[in-house]
Amino acid sequence: AFTADMVKPGLPVMNADGTPKWRMAPSPHGSYWKDGMKLGYQDVGSATLLKSTPADRRKAAWLYLQFIVSKTVSLKKSHVGLTFIRESDIWDKSFTERAPKLGGLIEFYRSPARVQWTPTGNNVPDYPKLAQLWWQNIGDASSGAKTPQAAMDSLAAAQDSVLERLEKSGVQGACGPKMNKKEKPDYWFAKSEKDGNIAPQRKLANEKPKGETVDYDTLIKSWPASPPKRASN
Repeated sequence: AFTADMVKPGLPVMNADGTPKWRMAPSPHGSYWKDGMKLGYQDVGSATLLKSTPADRRKAAWLYLQFIVSKTVSLKKSHVGLTFIRESDIWDKSFTERAPKLGGLIEFYRSPARVQWTPTGNNVPDYPKLAQLWWQNIGDASSGAKTPQAAMDSLAAAQDSVLERLEKSGVQGACGPKMNKKEKPDYWFAKSEKDGNIAPQRKLANEKPKGETVDYDTLIKSWPASPPKRASN
């Protein structure tokens, strides 16, 4: 989301030839990460047409949505904001030519690594209420007011309270949260192991193994270009 502001000519982070002094690289991960887990987060846009909106306005909105995701408009928007909508934008020749000046952005989006990043899904029932809980508890952990474990326990309890109220109210209908019965941690650890899931995990004996520095050129090879498969006629 911030790449467009980081590639402007004349910035201290840019070389005179228009290439960036910085590079994008595969996301690092901690000791609990396992293959199949997400490695990053990105905001993605979407559009919702409400049933309560008059039909003529919904039709107009639908036409506008088709316009903004059309190939020509989408490609132009991708070059200006450096955020992508269409697969064809990512693989357009103009981005092949521009890639050396974008620090690895195009290589990332052309690789399977992009699916390791998660968008904001539709599984956050009340973002405003829950978000304020996240920052409050993260702040407590960051400041040392609480241990990380105590902060996460506090966050979990506060989130459960909000979600339980949403469930009881029924205001979100079939899309609302469905809470599980409260169980001890060992119940969920055992269930995860039995079901072959990768989370939650039991506490590791060593949560902070020695870090590893990898050569950038070697690391970037984990981003092989993977062109989309085209249906044969």
